[in-house]
Amino acid sequence: MTRAAVCREFGAPLQIEDIEIAAAGPGEVRVKMVATAICHSDITYADGGWGGTLPAVYGHEGAGVVESVGPGVSSVAVGDHVVVTLIRSCGHCHGCTMGMPVTCDTKFPLDENTPMHDASGAPLVHGMRTGAFAETTVVHQSQVVRVPAELPLDVASLLACGVITGVGAVSNTARVEMGSDVVVFGCGGVGLNSVQGARLAGARTIVAIDLADSKLKAAREFGATHTLNARADDVVAQVKAITDGRGADYVFVTVGAKPAYDASYALLAKGGAVVLVGMPPTGVMSEIDPSEMASYSQRILGSKMGASRIAIDIPHLVTLYQQGRLKLDELISGRYPLEQINEAMASVKSGEALRNVIVF
Repeated sequence: MTRAAVCREFGAPLQIEDIEIAAAGPGEVRVKMVATAICHSDITYADGGWGGTLPAVYGHEGAGVVESVGPGVSSVAVGDHVVVTLIRSCGHCHGCTMGMPVTCDTKFPLDENTPMHDASGAPLVHGMRTGAFAETTVVHQSQVVRVPAELPLDVASLLACGVITGVGAVSNTARVEMGSDVVVFGCGGVGLNSVQGARLAGARTIVAIDLADSKLKAAREFGATHTLNARADDVVAQVKAITDGRGADYVFVTVGAKPAYDASYALLAKGGAVVLVGMPPTGVMSEIDPSEMASYSQRILGSKMGASRIAIDIPHLVTLYQQGRLKLDELISGRYPLEQINEAMASVKSGEALRNVIVF
């Protein structure tokens, strides 16, 4: 039996229960989880913001050790240290062959039959195709990437979502050019990674915007050249002043908040792009002036998981971390045992934490 945090009612506390985990099937990998970071997406799902079915085991930003592999698995072996992601890809559909595995539309056996069941044998939703709030999980081999054994697995877990999403939005989706002027809305785990992604890309100015001064301080440490408090500062006027009146070449909205989306379009320079990274609850809408955007050749770019190709991006990010060019340790606000997952999630939800990590 494996212990897991099981959500049985939207908005209700997660219950720690024993569950059954299936054996790894063809092309699948069973992973003993060591650490799982808490992402706002887990909270949105647990709160019912995106609907779904219960009971469920959430968690999707994990790292652990391969416990067993199914037939046909060659990318990892028993004992390997791996990052576990929600990106499940076949490698041969249109999205995969075009270099966008995050858009893969292939149906997998794990999509049809959950590997997780409660003690009575009733199925549990394999949350976000990962179920990493469990001590053990089963995923498709495309969802795991081997990492060096010397890389701490609590640090490695951050690479599964927050880092690849934030950095990838800059490097893969927007492909920010050296000398660009960049604005980042939101300085949580994803936003700070967009900030350091812009720094790595050679942006001329990086303006970080948030409501919390503590997070703006962190943004400066991650590479922001300017910080603005959305409550206290005239954001539009300040961004225009910082960019010599032009506006930003790229505006990354890394929070799922309608005011941030609505404010982002006014910050764009001619030819600029708003990059939608954060995901609001279902039904939240934002309006644009299509005539103005067309006239100024402006763009709106969606960025799911930083358009990541995890087999390429995660090893590259590990190398940057080892070289001291990518901050990871500084993202972890706290480490919690599974029994304290409610406290860990509440801390993230309140805005106190950048990334809290469940350590098994």
